[in-house]
Amino acid sequence: MAAQRRSLLQSEQQPSWTDDLPLCHLSGVGSASNRSYSADGKGTESHPPEDSWLKFRSENNCFLYGVFNGYDGNRVTNFVAQRLSAELLLGQLNAEHAEADVRRVLLQAFDVVERSFLESIDDALAEKASLQSQLPEGVPQHQLPPQYQKILERLKTLEREISGGAMAVVAVLLNNKLYVANVGTNRALLCKSTVDGLQVTQLNVDHTTENEDELFRLSQLGLDAGKIKQVGIICGQESTRRIGDYKVKYGYTDIDLLSAAKSKPIIAEPEIHGAQPLDGVTGFLVLMSEGLYKALEAAHGPGQANQEIAAMIDTEFAKQTSLDAVAQAVVDRVKRIHSDTFASGGERARFCPRHEDMTLLVRNFGYPLGEMSQPTPSPAPAAGGRVYPVSVPYSSAQSTSKTSVTLSLVMPSQGQMVNGAHSASTLDEATPTLTNQSPTLTLQSTNTHTQSSSSSSDGGLFRSRPAHSLPPGGLSQDHRPFSEQRARCRSRSSPASRPSLPSSLLQSRKRRTVNPECRRPSRPCCPKPTPPPTITSLTSGQ
Repeated sequence: MAAQRRSLLQSEQQPSWTDDLPLCHLSGVGSASNRSYSADGKGTESHPPEDSWLKFRSENNCFLYGVFNGYDGNRVTNFVAQRLSAELLLGQLNAEHAEADVRRVLLQAFDVVERSFLESIDDALAEKASLQSQLPEGVPQHQLPPQYQKILERLKTLEREISGGAMAVVAVLLNNKLYVANVGTNRALLCKSTVDGLQVTQLNVDHTTENEDELFRLSQLGLDAGKIKQVGIICGQESTRRIGDYKVKYGYTDIDLLSAAKSKPIIAEPEIHGAQPLDGVTGFLVLMSEGLYKALEAAHGPGQANQEIAAMIDTEFAKQTSLDAVAQAVVDRVKRIHSDTFASGGERARFCPRHEDMTLLVRNFGYPLGEMSQPTPSPAPAAGGRVYPVSVPYSSAQSTSKTSVTLSLVMPSQGQMVNGAHSASTLDEATPTLTNQSPTLTLQSTNTHTQSSSSSSDGGLFRSRPAHSLPPGGLSQDHRPFSEQRARCRSRSSPASRPSLPSSLLQSRKRRTVNPECRRPSRPCCPKPTPPPTITSLTSGQ
């Protein structure tokens, strides 16, 4: 049995079958490991990370998301993430299920996961009981003779295998309806965009010793709810519902605070909320572990963590280029706030000596990422044209840092002929392709001239040019046939065509002459060069 158990533990460290499940690309995850701070502010990891998460979609268009917060090891969180996926994504849910069916499947899945984990440690519990029976009674472990050291080492190994538990929050999206099931202290938030701003709603409840409904449930089992609320902690945790933790499941009669219970007081039965219709909803779903909002509450005080985290996510939506980047940026910001609060030595520094693992999952429901994240295809050159990258200065009245704009100008081909004449290129509207620090635009040149504009604060980026109007003949004076241009030059050179000038000016002025044998004037009156293309509009963003 021991060999089989060791094989099972090793297999859990191997790649999981869930690695082959299709991921949901409408969601992103950010995380940070636990930290304990020394007096100089340096943070170190106090234990291996214990959080886990999942974000899958099934072939029948069912989406499953979860965040799991472990303690005393990560074996339970890994077990729950893998087994819960198997209980929900292998055909148990489909589009034909009614709301009551979905809730029933969720309840059954949590029950199966709880029983399966406790069954998986049965052999270890039996071996532990056998080894403990070989130790002399009434003798502290540190006073045992050397011949018992191997038994003590084995008992420590077994304890690591069987101890620990997990809190879980799970969201199922089916038929455009949202269901949330939770056990413990992780949270689910639904953030909707409304005319009044961002509406933030917590979809689940925290199963803690502060929850009046949970205290009433425990009192119905014969426990002293007032004492439990006063103590606030049950076997090291605030949660009144958890998966695993065999000590409070099997040994609650040996725990003073729980010994009077008529049945198991700490349960793994989830509370299910939903179905929440999502038709017409624009916003995002948030699943987060206890460590994230607890770290923010430690730094800023309790009561506003949900709103603060939702506001941070909203801010990062406008700045980041992916949902993973959105979630990670928020986690990093909370981590920095917590660290800075401790380093400041202020009033709340004493609440921030450490923080637990943090996990944040964000699922998007049509909430717009920043324009910079919307991919714009590379500009297609006009037929026969080439693309030339151009870098120009950029300034914005709303910006406090220097940045630049990168333009791609599509120049028309010089050799393209249509019916014996050069074809004119068309003017496309400026198409912004924004990045985090370097907004880019795609522009095409034109042979027509229009009023240009600039969004820079000083107005000096592009200088306005007056629009050219054409005479009824359709050609400007500078674009008439060359023969007419030459005739005009000759007529101007004749004395009769010149305006009268003062004699002093005439004597000092050299007369321009035309060589009659040359087909062109000695100082050619060629058509004036065409002014460079101008830009109709410039749209940029930070």
